Amino acid sequence: MELASIGATPKGGVKRLALTDLDKRGRDKVVSWAKAAGLSVSVDQIGNIFMRRQGTNPKLPPVMTGSHIDTQPTGGKFDGNYGVLAGLEVVRTLNELCIQTEAPIEVAIWTNEEGSRFVPVMMGSGVFCGAFTLDYAYSMKDTDGCSVRDELERIGYLGPDVCGNHPIGSYFEAHIEQGPVLEDADRVIGVVPAVLGLSWYDCVVTGVESHAGPTPMPLRRDALQAATVLMQEIVAIANRYAPGGRGTVGFVQVFPNSRNVIPGEVHFSIDLRNETAERLDKMHDELLGCISAVQASREVKISLERVSHFPPCPFDATCVSAVRTATERLGYSHMDVVSGAGHDAIYVARVAPATMIFVPCKNGISHNEIEDARADHLGAGCNVLLYAMLERAAVAK
Repeated sequence: MELASIGATPKGGVKRLALTDLDKRGRDKVVSWAKAAGLSVSVDQIGNIFMRRQGTNPKLPPVMTGSHIDTQPTGGKFDGNYGVLAGLEVVRTLNELCIQTEAPIEVAIWTNEEGSRFVPVMMGSGVFCGAFTLDYAYSMKDTDGCSVRDELERIGYLGPDVCGNHPIGSYFEAHIEQGPVLEDADRVIGVVPAVLGLSWYDCVVTGVESHAGPTPMPLRRDALQAATVLMQEIVAIANRYAPGGRGTVGFVQVFPNSRNVIPGEVHFSIDLRNETAERLDKMHDELLGCISAVQASREVKISLERVSHFPPCPFDATCVSAVRTATERLGYSHMDVVSGAGHDAIYVARVAPATMIFVPCKNGISHNEIEDARADHLGAGCNVLLYAMLERAAVAK
């Protein structure tokens, strides 16, 4: 709640966009808590923060946890922030119980996970794992023309450490689910074996705009009607590839958008997701087939551009097992939940064994100022995180 007061909104949420003055205040606050807990702090060139509790064997790579503290423009208190603060709670618990680990324990804050002010999303973890270059990230600008590099320097988090030159033994990320599955099933912990792959597309349907009165129905080339057929098929494709299938149209523009003009052009987004590359590819192929059929039957032109693609991300089996074992040891109800959203853990998994721990959020709502979670669920997630990290870091003899 104290971190949420930095950038608090009237509706009870948080607006703390990446690399703003509020982000600096949030970073400074968490770093101060880390130092009070005896952690050493380092910052890399993209502003990722690593807070380390030393282990007895300095040759071992750290067992890491963490997430992000930047938010959506109308974000909530828990998305990302819970993962960082859960890590600090693990450290404080180890300190209070005088438990020393063989491997170091680290808590990470990844830069610009949300992508609300700067694209791409998951920028800090993406640069860390080599998904894109530091120079590319530095060159990104917000709507006011401010660059990532200049803003990192301005808020004092343009660090000296080389991105990615930081070994990780294993990585666990605690997070609210951001969906309704756990709450609906009345389960406390989500064991996360994988993250859905996704393909994003921009689609343009071009017909002929003409007068709504004089143009008979059989002679129309209505771009909007053709687009709606395609939109319905996108949902049908997702249902055919259940339970992992997802199909969403979230953005639509109609031209000329006039009451008595037959629409001549429609721009819309398509979001397809599934848990295996094979099924996601089949969904893509069915989408192409549907486009061909609609073009022929409706006498319109349809262009499709894939603008983003993340393959499905299966998490490390031993890390997933550590979470499941911890959950069962603590006696919490649980179930496997494949994540439908992207997280920094996706990129970290490219360079280290990784997984996630989910806890329920109220009504499955996230990226919203009313985002909420129960204290006992948050505590349970911290407990699972503690035991899973201890299994990998090992208690010193």
